[in-house]
Amino acid sequence: MKIVVKRQFSSIIFLIYFNMDKNIILIDKPTEITSFDVIRILRRKLGIKKMGHAGTLDPLASGLMIIGINEGTKKLNEYLKLSKIYIADILLGISTTTGDREGKIIEKKKVENITKEQIEKVLKEMKGKLELKVPIYSAIKIKGKPLYEYARNGKDVDVPTKTMEILDTKLIDISDNKNGSFNIKIEINVSSGTYIRSIAEEFGRRLGFPASLSDLRRIKIGDFDIKEAEKI
Repeated sequence: MKIVVKRQFSSIIFLIYFNMDKNIILIDKPTEITSFDVIRILRRKLGIKKMGHAGTLDPLASGLMIIGINEGTKKLNEYLKLSKIYIADILLGISTTTGDREGKIIEKKKVENITKEQIEKVLKEMKGKLELKVPIYSAIKIKGKPLYEYARNGKDVDVPTKTMEILDTKLIDISDNKNGSFNIKIEINVSSGTYIRSIAEEFGRRLGFPASLSDLRRIKIGDFDIKEAEKI
């Protein structure tokens, strides 16, 4: 059952669809804010303190977030384990320190003689379980510290690998940027805990080029769809 919750904040009426059966809100996160920013904004607007989310999106990324409220927070770990579908824009020909467009360029290579057939072949070959290094700019902890702290402080650390699984892929578009790089847009269905930045780098490696993530949008978590989400 869905009802509309109305709250008045500084003459702004905040409307949001609230699933009373599950005590969750589906939010379409914009880029340039953190996942915790979403929680902070909702706490302020709804006047509810007990709140959490089922899976972080980087500031670079947009899309679906499941927000648990009150009793709904107890099921967040269950939602966290669900598969996820993203629209990913991979920049082929450039790799960065962070694995996305926010990092410093560490390698450039002109992309030549790349075909749709090659790209689709690699995408098909990557389906299944992969053992890949996690991004150095991630929250995975080594000796009690998140990896991103080592990276920011310029300290050497052995970056661990993680089993990630690609359940399905679909090529959406190939764009020649006319500067030696290409943008490859794909739809990708992955298991929980899969880093799309790691997938982007592996995709490039298999094609013989550096690669990084240019844009990312999450459109599904299990059966939860971005079409049901509200913007903040």
